[in-house]
Amino acid sequence: MSDFIIRQGGSGDFQTLLDMFDEVVAWLASRGSEGQWGTEPWSTIPKRVERVRGMADGPGLYLAEIDGEVAGAIILGDRFPHVSPVDEPEIYIGLLLTSRRFTGHRVGSRLIEFALAEARERGIGLVRVDCWAGGDGDLQRYYESQGFKPTERFDVKGWIGQVFEQRP
Repeated sequence: MSDFIIRQGGSGDFQTLLDMFDEVVAWLASRGSEGQWGTEPWSTIPKRVERVRGMADGPGLYLAEIDGEVAGAIILGDRFPHVSPVDEPEIYIGLLLTSRRFTGHRVGSRLIEFALAEARERGIGLVRVDCWAGGDGDLQRYYESQGFKPTERFDVKGWIGQVFEQRP
């Protein structure tokens, strides 16, 4: 049985997080989903490097580890400006990222379960997330399989996204 933990992340996790983005971008491009995050490693794009640095430095980053190796990341924070506000407290999943090296370990599912548990613990009745709505629809089906319901779509300069919600 693998040792699975979720821990608070921080600025010291910047390189690990950036490496995971590079890994996932390569995987997405290999399966024809380059519309999500492009084809170039994020580590080669200064604007994206700074974006990841902000993720590592900001509040709400949690990392999943399996046997001491980072297997995934989640950011629990505020909604993005392109997503409509709601009139109640919420937890917004600003990032869900899993390493392909740990496929089959339910890393994403366990991180979502963590977000739902955080919402319950804080007395918050709504968890939302958004994702890319392009490609073959696998990502949208994934969130639906995790109990999320689609709500609104949005367009950010041609990047179409879908917002999902779940009530813990």
